[in-house]
Amino acid sequence: MLHRRPAPGHRHPHRKHQEAAISRTPPWRWLPPLLALALGLWGLDRGGSMWRDESVSWQVAHRPLGDLLGLLGRVDAVHGLYYLLTHALLPLGEAAGLSGPVALRLPSVAATALAAAGVAALGHRLAGPRTALAAGVVYAVLPPVQMYAQEGRSYALVAAVVVGATYLLHRRRWPAYAVVLTVACWLHEFAVLALLAHAVTGRRVRAWRRCAAAVAVLVLPLAVLSAGQAGRQLGWLGRPSWADWAAYAGVAGLAALLARGADRELVRLALPLAVLPPGLLLTVSLVHPLYVDRYVLYALAGLALLAGDRLARVRVRAVRWWLRPVGAALLVPVALWSVWLRTPDSRKDDAPAVAAAVRDLARPGDAVLFMPARRREWLLSSPGVYGALSDLALDRAPAASRTLQGTELPSEGIRARLTEAPRVLALLDPADQPWDAYPREAVKRQTLAVFFDLCEIRPVHGARVALYARPGACP
Repeated sequence: MLHRRPAPGHRHPHRKHQEAAISRTPPWRWLPPLLALALGLWGLDRGGSMWRDESVSWQVAHRPLGDLLGLLGRVDAVHGLYYLLTHALLPLGEAAGLSGPVALRLPSVAATALAAAGVAALGHRLAGPRTALAAGVVYAVLPPVQMYAQEGRSYALVAAVVVGATYLLHRRRWPAYAVVLTVACWLHEFAVLALLAHAVTGRRVRAWRRCAAAVAVLVLPLAVLSAGQAGRQLGWLGRPSWADWAAYAGVAGLAALLARGADRELVRLALPLAVLPPGLLLTVSLVHPLYVDRYVLYALAGLALLAGDRLARVRVRAVRWWLRPVGAALLVPVALWSVWLRTPDSRKDDAPAVAAAVRDLARPGDAVLFMPARRREWLLSSPGVYGALSDLALDRAPAASRTLQGTELPSEGIRARLTEAPRVLALLDPADQPWDAYPREAVKRQTLAVFFDLCEIRPVHGARVALYARPGACP
């Protein structure tokens, strides 16, 4: 609940006591960010794997600044600020001797630690040190938080900045609040949904309404630019599935349950943050598909605050004896899930593994064919492998075309090049994925079937590498 600002020089006795208590926060206040940092660094290399979205981050960050800005004018403007930050930071990590995946993911690890500290700080101001500790720890150990703490994408950074903006909202630091929330929206424009969650607390305050208007105006250029790119960028999305709705219903129901009996001010801040951004994005996606759970990762900060407040009010001695082992047993799936998140199998595919399979199968003079074309990303982050092959379908390279994966020749050009190749390595989606129906993709499949024998097909996590050769020329 927001209160009237007291007259200058006046300090309410209760507020004075609360501020003094905050200043005496014990040293274990650092546990949430340190725990988040430790979990983030644990297995950060993930076996040297890097899935295709991280591969995009890696190869875009390595483009010259002019090429990067040219790309953002055509596609992926929604990630523009993140790409610029990665462009600046990734070379520093690699120069320090870190592997590409580790250097790419370190900013997400640091951001998650900051977010855990921010959740703890909010919990401290809203409900005291016990809630601060519990909420910060809950946030750090949530499996989705752990997952995106180890991902070279913008979502952990967005979550940290939204948590910071929420803290500034509670402190009524209006100029800083507007600036920080604007930065969050420029890191990913769906952070603007946090503004709607904040409206539950701030809508009656004139200063907040001015801040909200300022954020909307400052984000408008990004919204206009990205709206023109949405067809190329989000065309792969479908409407929310029943599983999406079921997961949301579970989280929203849990948040509502945890809110019962909690401090009113905490509920007014945390419950809308946990429920409104994903709920609104799901609802809009019934008409125009936009929903992916990671786009609103920051909503978990609200859930962590509610869970932390409930845990802080639990007295272990008052819990029935048979509930204690049950509670401990519930931690086992979380622990197993946390271990699995550090393996390559936890992501959709593994671009370095695909590149290793291609390197193993390739001979000098071999050609490569991407089926579909967007899977060129599997090799763009391994330029040593990609550069040794002839890309049969490529018309203009990614940097030259200011695109993520380059542009391809017309169907007739692909057929002409393909019929002249002696051996072809085709990079395919898993067998259970449907074929793309585009004419260029159909020509690739038809030409391979008519002019080549399938010599070998090697499954890789999330992909297949197939070797084709002229009839009778298979090794």
